[in-house]
Amino acid sequence: MRKLAGTDQALQMNKIASLKTAASLIDSIVINPGEVFSFWRLVGRPTEKRGFLPGLQLSFGELVSMVGGGLCQFSNLLHWMVLQTPMEVTERHRHSFDPFPDYRRTVPFGTGATVFYNYLDFMFKNNTPWRFQLKTWVDEDNLQGEIRSEEVLPSAFTVEERNHRFIRINGTVYRENELWQIETDPVTSEIISEELFMKNHAEVRYDVSKIPAIEVIESD
Repeated sequence: MRKLAGTDQALQMNKIASLKTAASLIDSIVINPGEVFSFWRLVGRPTEKRGFLPGLQLSFGELVSMVGGGLCQFSNLLHWMVLQTPMEVTERHRHSFDPFPDYRRTVPFGTGATVFYNYLDFMFKNNTPWRFQLKTWVDEDNLQGEIRSEEVLPSAFTVEERNHRFIRINGTVYRENELWQIETDPVTSEIISEELFMKNHAEVRYDVSKIPAIEVIESD
């Protein structure tokens, strides 16, 4: 539940209902070697008849009410989970701006994956020899997810944020960071590889002066 000034909390409750519907459609799905996962292929068109309700949706930089609004929270979770595996993200979209200040953020900025039926999908490919299974559900407080493997994998994967900063350029504040996928040996914890897979440079759409914890670097 994101706390936004002036937001209709009914839309937040509707989002939870939509997330529960989507989670039930994806829960227990198995991705075999060579298969491609598609968010919209499994979730389908978000209509009220199918259990999706009006929720908040970012459209062209503005918050609007739309049936199925809030499902990006689900695709964000899926993207974050896949980054902890050797599977390959094949389609992923993101906002070109930072719309909200952090609220209980537990993952690095810029790891989201926005979806919009039926133009923007989230897809990944199991290009490994192992089968994986997705488990997704909503409890009293959170949207939850797991990726399970039928075998113990030879490598472990984590995501590390580097060079995070806010910078003002010609009067506009931008948020930047780098995201690295770190592959390690699960027994020795030795680093096997480090891959820079994403650089973020996004315009900030909120007033950073009202958030004391944010330090802005002034650029010439």
